Amino acid sequence: MVGFKATDVPPTATVKFLGAGTAACIADLITFPLDTAKVRLQIQGESQGPVRATAGAQYRGVLGTILTMVRTEGPRSLYNGLVAGLQRQMSFASVRIGLYDSVKQFYTKGSERTSPNVARNAIVNCAELVTYDLIKDALLTANLMTDDLPCHFTSAFGAGFCTTVIASPIDVVKTRYMNSALGQYSSASHCALTMLQKEGPRAFYKGFMPSFLRLGSWNVVMFVTYEQLKRALMAACTSREAPF
Repeated sequence: MVGFKATDVPPTATVKFLGAGTAACIADLITFPLDTAKVRLQIQGESQGPVRATAGAQYRGVLGTILTMVRTEGPRSLYNGLVAGLQRQMSFASVRIGLYDSVKQFYTKGSERTSPNVARNAIVNCAELVTYDLIKDALLTANLMTDDLPCHFTSAFGAGFCTTVIASPIDVVKTRYMNSALGQYSSASHCALTMLQKEGPRAFYKGFMPSFLRLGSWNVVMFVTYEQLKRALMAACTSREAPF
């Protein structure tokens, strides 16, 4: 057994909320520079907009982008907007991730196979949650792994890759559209069409590697930490309630 052992008592809503928010903040602290580098790579080439690269700076790859930013803007530039990100994770992720188990159990009650219902009925609109749950469930059902840290790591890594493939086009268009000058695009769909016509389909996956590194590492840190925090908090609660 690697990490904390699972308890017989299911985690309470408070444990889920606190664990999810804390785990998401830890994941953000570790992976934030990758997100910053991803955005810089995605908007590179835009001639105008509120967020522009330093004059003359050209970004090449994830590591090159990070090193260029540190050299031209200083190390703190990698964490611009971190406070807002942590506030968002503590308020949003705690609800989004903390509620997932409860919602899943509600919709799959009385069913021996949770997997189709999870994909079909989950109201939490986050690809990484559903994908993580499906991969983890498949690994456990096939007896390939036990409900332990290696299983959580593998499931989170797979969820990060699948989510990147699905979300990258939307993420690139969103970044381009929000960074565009006023009136440059009439809508997000116009931005997407312009990208397709001028740059081709590959433009929608610009910055894919930093996106995957960001989402993959974020998912691994967040889910592994979340699973361990749930078990640690429940173990603490159980030992506190146990008679002396």
